[in-house]
Amino acid sequence: MLETRETRELVGARPEADAPRAEPPRHWPLLLIGAAVVPGTAVVLLGRWGDAPAVQAWRTVCLAVTVQALPFLLLGTALSGAINAFVPERVFTRVLPRRPALAVPVAGVAGVVLPGCECASVPVASSLIGRGVAPAAAFAFLLSAPAINPVVLTATAIAFPGDPAMVLARLLASLATAVVMGWLWLRFGRAEWLRPAVRHTGHRHGGSRLDEFRLAFQHDFLHAGGYLVLGAMAAATFNVVVPRSVLDTFAGAPWLAVLFLAALAVLLAVCSEADAFLAASLTGFPPVARLAFMVVGPMVDLKLIALQAGTFGRAFAVRFSAATVVVAIASASLIGGVLL
Repeated sequence: MLETRETRELVGARPEADAPRAEPPRHWPLLLIGAAVVPGTAVVLLGRWGDAPAVQAWRTVCLAVTVQALPFLLLGTALSGAINAFVPERVFTRVLPRRPALAVPVAGVAGVVLPGCECASVPVASSLIGRGVAPAAAFAFLLSAPAINPVVLTATAIAFPGDPAMVLARLLASLATAVVMGWLWLRFGRAEWLRPAVRHTGHRHGGSRLDEFRLAFQHDFLHAGGYLVLGAMAAATFNVVVPRSVLDTFAGAPWLAVLFLAALAVLLAVCSEADAFLAASLTGFPPVARLAFMVVGPMVDLKLIALQAGTFGRAFAVRFSAATVVVAIASASLIGGVLL
């Protein structure tokens, strides 16, 4: 009996003659030549273009900012991971007064004990609210933790050598912003704006503390490190590409300089452990404007707005971020005008 094609398909057999053949692309010779020539040409052109003074300056600024800030980012994320794994969250609730009006400044000062980036403060604040801490106190902690911790202040002192007034101004302006925002929420905040989504942090019963430390450190470092590199590249591009006349336009007017660097801090979204080095590189701007950059950045930027919207809701993130920018600029201008 002759074996037909239908019979072969029924029994699952399929000869090689019936298998579809992979045909090469129609223009495969051109593709082959392009694959061999284009990468080499690109390397040659980039190598020649890389010798240009502007590119060399961009490379130098980008590498300098990254190398200077990386040790502080590493230390900050390691300490944040250690606190997440080894410090119980009940410590935060026990040190806060029961009256919300008094708990707000205490929570603001307690931000010193969380030496991590601003990304870590959002889930911690959400967890504190879920465990009974007043939202106003949790939000004061959320704003102060990434701005006044010892790692950030030490990085600021190194970025501005011989200028302790800048460190003090950053501490006072950031703390004032956090406390004022906590009191404003206590007075004007509405429950319908807040959608608490508790995200538990800290040690889980039965889990390995070392594994929790490793995972928290790995997440924070990789997450914040990516923003650090992008911020360094953006700062280098800003220093090289933007014409000097544009900088002089903003730098020459104090209020325009403050508003410009505040908006730049929101857009760059640089980790708080690294922003002092970026601010120090903006030598054409007055000290008060650079202070505003360091006060606004750890409290309001694009990644923080996204994190807050996902954790507490869009209604909260829009209102809280807009108000924080205004209060931070006012605090930096008033305190910076006195101390700087």
